[in-house]
Amino acid sequence: MSSSSPLSIRRALISVSDKTGLLEFAQALTRANVEILSTGGSADALRKVGIAVKDVSEHTGFPEILDGRVKTLLPQIHGGILGRRDDAKHVAQMAEHQIAPIDLVCVNLYPFAATVRAGASPEDCIENIDIGGPALIRASAKNHAHVVVLTDPSQYHALIDALASGGTTMAQRRHWAQAAYAHTASYDAMIADWFAGQEGTRFPETLTITASLQESLRYGENPHQQAAFYTTAEARNGVATAEQLQGKALSYNNLNDTDAAFEAVSEFDGPAVVIVKHANPCGVAMAETLSEAWDLALRCDPVSAFGGIVAVNRPLDAATAEKIAGIFTEVIVAPDADAAARDILRAKKNLRLLITGGMAAPQAQSRVVKSVAGGYLVQDRDAGRVSLDQLKVVTRRKPTEAELRDLLFAFRVAKHVKSNAIVFAKEGATVGIGAGQMSRLDSARIAGRKSQDAASLSGADAALTVGSVAASDAFFPFADGLEAIIAAGAVAVIQPGGSIRDDEVIAAADKAGIAMVLTGMRHFRH
Repeated sequence: MSSSSPLSIRRALISVSDKTGLLEFAQALTRANVEILSTGGSADALRKVGIAVKDVSEHTGFPEILDGRVKTLLPQIHGGILGRRDDAKHVAQMAEHQIAPIDLVCVNLYPFAATVRAGASPEDCIENIDIGGPALIRASAKNHAHVVVLTDPSQYHALIDALASGGTTMAQRRHWAQAAYAHTASYDAMIADWFAGQEGTRFPETLTITASLQESLRYGENPHQQAAFYTTAEARNGVATAEQLQGKALSYNNLNDTDAAFEAVSEFDGPAVVIVKHANPCGVAMAETLSEAWDLALRCDPVSAFGGIVAVNRPLDAATAEKIAGIFTEVIVAPDADAAARDILRAKKNLRLLITGGMAAPQAQSRVVKSVAGGYLVQDRDAGRVSLDQLKVVTRRKPTEAELRDLLFAFRVAKHVKSNAIVFAKEGATVGIGAGQMSRLDSARIAGRKSQDAASLSGADAALTVGSVAASDAFFPFADGLEAIIAAGAVAVIQPGGSIRDDEVIAAADKAGIAMVLTGMRHFRH
């Protein structure tokens, strides 16, 4: 038989941990007169519903040994899988050694990841490392010209349809083989990461990255770029785990901006709203209610908020939903939304509403991976957070209690603004944000100008930054950036410190009569 001919199936080996759809699948095989070999729980489950199964040990003439660690690692199994049906020498050797061909291998692996997540002991985790399963999968995938390999219940229906139409095609078998190797690679990567964790190794000598295709995207950052969205096994509430209740499919830029917004809003304990545009916050506020927080966040930069992403850290209520729906918004992401809020937003058919089920843990440790030409940059997520007792007052004027609250708030916002970042805040709300400039002076000037623009739109007599505090994500290399902040009307400043010109910067603050505190921690974000 040519390897390009449709492959009929006479004998199948089934050994699965995930038994979803197994009975229907096995019944279809039985109707097609396929002999089923199986082991352990899979064989028991099939026999209970009257499906004829032949034990692997009966097929091989060799019993399971070593508490089931060895049951398929035998020539009668792997010879039946690896033998080439179009090679006369292989066919003769299989006949000589009474090795029957196995045409279908249906295997998924011991639940190692689930065992680890359940908090099992290292011994139990090791016992849930599958050995025979990956060997069967890899052998079948290698010989996909003559053997079908299935590793996921979602593949069963396609195989059933192929049985009804005369057999599988080479294209199908090649596709399943690729999926099989990806399956074992992902499995091994999880085990390698676990062992690295057991050794306390944060950055192992070989980095293994595994992710599953969530969806293909229409395009990337720009229409001429192809893109896709992959998800990992990281248990973190956010855009990757959220349920989309309504609206168009999310784009590459939507996903990126929604992640930025939700990570930022998760920083705050009280009711908070974050509005993001092009991965930068353009308005952030805390208040007694989400509705009030929305008003304050929008006031910061209502022009940039148009077409933005909105994240909240409380279940979305009707009053807030109605206000957000009043301007063009791409995405709203929230831990939940009440029925009234959902009804209001349903009228906005293109608006995407995402429900995460909870907030991200801003201080939880995880890795961030960024690609560069020929490699990856890997670092810990920025989980740094400055508390009141860590602040060092370095000016003659000390900040008031209200100013200290705003300083901490502004510095936490600055952590999520692209560097160089300058954030003005007043009474728990941003009133000016300068992001992503090559010069810190330019960021300060932009934040001040945006505050003046926002004041004009709201009918205020003076820039919103008058009487505010300001945060800088990194130290001031020169006093000019601070002087621009002073000119905008700020009365207190928070910054990491550490510049060789710190004395010059502090002297400028004292000359202006403002307060300055140092954090000793910076928040570069590129």
